[in-house]
Amino acid sequence: MQRYRCTKDNIITQTSVCPVCKERAELEKSDIYWCDTCNIPLYQKKCSCGSKPRRMVSDIRPVFPEERLLLEILLKKPFAFLKDSVWNGSGNKYYVNGKRIDFSVKDLIEVDAEEVRKQYEDLREQNTYQYFDSYIKRFLEENRERYEEITTEATGYIRESTKNYKIQDMFVSFSGGKDSTVVSSLVMRALSEPKILHIFGDTTLEFPETMHYVERFKKEHPKTPVLSSRNKEKNFEELCELMGPPSRVMRWCCTIFKTGAIQRKIKALFGDKDKIITFYGIRRSESASRSKYERETEGSKITKQITISPIIDWMDFDIWLYLLTTKTDFNDAYRWGYTRVGCWCCPNNSAWSEFLSRIYMPEQSKHWQELLIDFARRIGKPDAESYIRDGKWKARQGGNGVEYANKAVVSFKPCVLEENSFNYELQRPISEELYELFRPFGYINKNLGNERLGEVFITTKNGNPRIKLQGRIGKTTLKVTIYDMHLDGAKNLETAEDKIKCQLTKYQLCMGCKACESICKHNAIVIRDEKDGSISYHILDEKCVRCGECVNHYVGGCYIRKVLATKRGKREE
Repeated sequence: MQRYRCTKDNIITQTSVCPVCKERAELEKSDIYWCDTCNIPLYQKKCSCGSKPRRMVSDIRPVFPEERLLLEILLKKPFAFLKDSVWNGSGNKYYVNGKRIDFSVKDLIEVDAEEVRKQYEDLREQNTYQYFDSYIKRFLEENRERYEEITTEATGYIRESTKNYKIQDMFVSFSGGKDSTVVSSLVMRALSEPKILHIFGDTTLEFPETMHYVERFKKEHPKTPVLSSRNKEKNFEELCELMGPPSRVMRWCCTIFKTGAIQRKIKALFGDKDKIITFYGIRRSESASRSKYERETEGSKITKQITISPIIDWMDFDIWLYLLTTKTDFNDAYRWGYTRVGCWCCPNNSAWSEFLSRIYMPEQSKHWQELLIDFARRIGKPDAESYIRDGKWKARQGGNGVEYANKAVVSFKPCVLEENSFNYELQRPISEELYELFRPFGYINKNLGNERLGEVFITTKNGNPRIKLQGRIGKTTLKVTIYDMHLDGAKNLETAEDKIKCQLTKYQLCMGCKACESICKHNAIVIRDEKDGSISYHILDEKCVRCGECVNHYVGGCYIRKVLATKRGKREE
């Protein structure tokens, strides 16, 4: 990641032109240096020992004794690096005493995880933090200036960004990972307030160590309210059976198990407040997509929020410098070698993380592999094991081969007897819920229509007809007549009809993912999983402003349709 420093305002920016003064900024490399005398990484090109450090990598993290021992076992050299300074640099490369060692995660798929786990258990009691702690002590001493710089800047930014808000109007988005742990510490430190709300997004796919850490956090911060948001109505494995596992392209799990659940929690806690401050642990260096994130945004993934990311430009180096300097407790999964601790079976996980799961979560890992292989067989993969082993499932796009994807198809033909009318053959019987999905276009009026023919009108507030729906409850044939060609901003009949199809698709596909709830800024949409297994979808007339966001936000009107989109005549790779 390239960074630039403005020589005039002395600020770091992502562009070569300073956005503040508009003058061209100078390139500042975020390289880390290494002191061969002290055997530690440095942010600055100087060391108090008098040696001249050399440029090493662009970022680096400490390798804790647990991960070091596992690495040694894989190299067939138990305790070979016990007294050495071991770090992991950019590109998941390991360094011992500042020199890169020959190790590749590509070969791990052939490693017998059971045998490695047995060796680890036999040797772990002999492991020690003695030498690791001595290097870390020196590391913290030499990088004290960097620690002071990033801490002062971040706490100052937090105070300035929240000066017009009350503590009751903000919360920390807490994942149990290292980044949100740092943000939590910085926020409480900056605001001198331990009572700020923390919302833990429990995706139901958390590492066991994450749950243990959250419980420790609660005990260590008794004055800090920590509430969990969890989608208790959905089962991840059942949805995998229905739609296929999430991929890097379509991570539907985030919307269903994280965003939607958090939005519901926010509604319950903050009601109809106009603005809510949310502190996130997002960092630009984490991925290419996050490199474009702003430090402060409004109404991004979840409405009504002003999202503040105090550590957006921090490196891994900075995160660990802060945690270890402040002696802040953190998730033990990082000691094992995990670099991220979101969902343990995430398609974005690296091959190294997957191998660690085979070591530390053998039963869950085996079960997940069996689920993936079963899915690959169901969609017709000739060599399901290879498809999964080679990670091709992670690149899967759309719903090719998935039976549920057929519900995304809306069959229709123009009515030859009535102008601007279309006859649809639905895959789900007509119910009262169908009419709910037409509220964004106007107001439901059952008095205008012929009840015997099953006619229901959608009108303007003044009662002028916009749409006529004709179909009997329990039947699948629906006739739609469009009177307003500019329906929801449509330019002509064709685009107006497309908007109708968006809602019909949503009606057929709805599984209660709650994506619609999340994007409605007016809290007008209420989706519930009923006890009989059905989904109830309601739009509150008194809150809906007919903005059309729930119709237009997703291509085709429905998030699940987006997930299950298929290419006719082509199979996915």
